Amino acid sequence: MQNHKLPLSVIILTYNEENNILKCLESIYNWVGEIIIVDSYSSDRTLEIARKFTDKIYQHPFQTHAKQWNWAFKNINFSYEWCLVLDADQVVSQELSYELKELFKNLPLDIDGYYIKRKYIFNGRWIRFGGYYSRYLLRLFKIKEVFCDENELVDKHFYVKGKTKKLKNDLIEENLNENDISFWLKKHIHYAELLAKEEMIYKKNKNRLIKPYFFGSLDQKILWLKNIYYHLPLYLRAFMYFFYRYILKLGFLDGRTGFLFHFLQGFWYRLIVDIKIKELLKDGFYLSAEK
Repeated sequence: MQNHKLPLSVIILTYNEENNILKCLESIYNWVGEIIIVDSYSSDRTLEIARKFTDKIYQHPFQTHAKQWNWAFKNINFSYEWCLVLDADQVVSQELSYELKELFKNLPLDIDGYYIKRKYIFNGRWIRFGGYYSRYLLRLFKIKEVFCDENELVDKHFYVKGKTKKLKNDLIEENLNENDISFWLKKHIHYAELLAKEEMIYKKNKNRLIKPYFFGSLDQKILWLKNIYYHLPLYLRAFMYFFYRYILKLGFLDGRTGFLFHFLQGFWYRLIVDIKIKELLKDGFYLSAEK
């Protein structure tokens, strides 16, 4: 390891990410001490590209994001205490890299994790409004203190029990595969099926490793709000959420591309979840609560 590199492990999950992985790796390779790839048996050039940046490549069958991350945290020997987790379609902005370099000059001993603000790009446009840019994600943490809740079948959240803080600069996310709208739609239909199951299992078992709490951590607040959403009427709640994002949170300021994104992600996707819930109820899923 060169002296100018941070004592920081970066871990990235991949599956057929040849369109995204290069820009992700180029944003980190010359200043982090270790890059780790956990791949789900890609059939494209993902690993060929990754090997140009790291030889620490693992393969493991994918079930859910939470299970994949937990497997990685338990089975990989990390070289450093701190870890930054990335999706293959995410890029560390130059400003964020500078901030991290300053942070690692004097890391607080009482902090276990840091939230980073995501800057999301859809079809070439930054989705700035609709409450989307204000979303903070826990992505930097002490490896020994982190865990994922495997009851979460879709959204991947990382949790630490200790204190957390926010960083100022952005993690940029742009999935180039999603420029093909059919890719986006197919992916989100699959996510809708999983999210419907997750909601019904939670309603039956109340199985969260983290307690929903409005005045708790950022993730506890999200879980509290999600619990409120669960109790709203099916179908109507999708419209209510879209109205909240597009009107009250000023999503209309994102222009025509923004309308497409907020409509698809904030209404259509939520509507598909509700349709899938109705299908599961019809099939008796709620009685068995089987994953």
